[in-house]
This record gives sequence, structure tokens and C-alpha cells, in this order.
Amino acid sequence: MIRLAVVSGKGGTGKTVFAASLAELLPGKKILVDADVDASNLPLLLSPEILWERPFFGMENAHIIQERCLQCGACRNACRFGAIRLRENRYAVDPLRCEGCAACTLVCEAHAVAMEPHQCGTITCGSTGAGPLVYAQLFPGEGNSGLLVHELKKIASKHEDDYDLMLVDGPPGTGCPLISTVSGMDMVVVLTEPSVSGNHDLKRVIGVSQRFHPRIRVVMNRADPDPDVPVSIEKFCQEHDIPVIGKIPFDESVIQAVRRGIPFSRTEGPASQAIHTIAAYIARELGLR
Repeated sequence: MIRLAVVSGKGGTGKTVFAASLAELLPGKKILVDADVDASNLPLLLSPEILWERPFFGMENAHIIQERCLQCGACRNACRFGAIRLRENRYAVDPLRCEGCAACTLVCEAHAVAMEPHQCGTITCGSTGAGPLVYAQLFPGEGNSGLLVHELKKIASKHEDDYDLMLVDGPPGTGCPLISTVSGMDMVVVLTEPSVSGNHDLKRVIGVSQRFHPRIRVVMNRADPDPDVPVSIEKFCQEHDIPVIGKIPFDESVIQAVRRGIPFSRTEGPASQAIHTIAAYIARELGLR
């Protein structure tokens, strides 16, 4: 199974609408992953029919067994995250602050602190016209998104003999979720836009992706508002031997497609023509049929 990720250095570049259109246009049997677990939007465009849903447990959290607690405060003193506090003359753990380091369990002479599973999100699998879609949603305040992205990819990888392509809609930015997304990918398509911040973040996301040695390709979205920035982007890509495989012009039909909740590849206009050309290029390079 070939692995392809669509990423961007910043939010708002149109990454998800681009990935949704690729999902419909690329040939072969596909399994899809929405790795933007903090704000999963691919289901909004592909309208999956839910097949199953299950909880996601991140790192364990500490829990104080009140019957054993001696109220000595050793656990609070050992917690560098301020997760253990005295409330109504009883020590308790704030689950949103606990990082699961288990230092409190080591200093408690009464063995009154235990590590317990902590649900921090849900994982869902749905059926779409482009193939199965695995996606997730972290609960507010949770921070294990890199682990959750890894879990989504692992679920999809279990079916590698059944599908030709795993298409991952990655998260914006350059943090742990991106690292978890691009690791093990055969190709990473970086979507950028003609703006100063888009140009800056493009360089950052390419720098992170290069460490995992995938083929990197760049696509410029809304490529025509500022003619000087695309020149700067292309110059940078040429200097680093990274092909720019397409430019998607600003197109009102894309906005209308998003409002209707459909991929813009179904519309008629210059943006749709561009994504069809880009998808054909990717299919040829990856050998998809």
C-alpha cells in the first residue's frame, strides 16, 4: 500500500478541501485518514456513514485512593505540573494537568496513588464514496494528538493488503501531530498559499518532512492574488530540488462547494481543472491505476 499525506505549514490554506478532492480523483482502492484530530473536517466534505466508534485512551493519569491517603502531601510536592491539589482537606488529581509521569506513585509511602486509564478522545470509522475514512476527535483540553494520529495510521495500516493507497489529511503546523503524520509516508504533498506567512511556514514544514525522506511535492493554492510570492516559493523549491506540481487559482466555485459540503473537484471551473491535473500527476508518479 502506497502512503500519501497532504500537509500544510499553517491553517487556512485549503488543505482539507484539497485532500477531499484528491480522495475522489485518485484511482485505485483507498483508505482515508483525517490526522487533524484537533479539528477533524474531512468528514464534513465526504459525509461518512458511521461503521464503528470506540474510545481512545492516551497516557494514564494518576488517581489518589482516599482510603489509603495519609494526607502527607508528598505527592503534591513531587508533581512538577501542579496537578495535585488540596481540596476540602483531601488531595485530588486534576486530570487536565496530569501528564502521566507517575512521579507521585514513587514518593507515596502508603501506596495511595495509582495510575489509571484516561479517555481523551474517540476514534471513528465511516464509509464514504472514496473509501473507508478513519478519523478522531480529541476532547477539549487534551494534548495527546501525536499519539492519536499514530493510532489512526496504525488502524489504516492493518488493511494494507486490501487497499492500494492510504491518503492522510494531515494537521496544520509543524508539531508532534505533523511528525506523526509524515513518518513512513512515500510522498508528502505540501499545500501552500501566496502570502508571507504561507511562504514562511512552507519552509518550516518542508524542513520537518525532509527528516523522514519522503518524496516532497508542493502545490500552491489561490496562486494568483500576489504575483511576487509564488515566484519566491518557486525559487525556494528549485533551490531545494522540490517540484511544484500545480497551481490552483482563486475560484468562487470552491467557496460554493465548501458551503454545500462537497469536494470542489465536482464543480466546473479553473480550480477543478487544476485539481484534476494535479491528481493525474500524482497518480502517474505513484503508479496508481
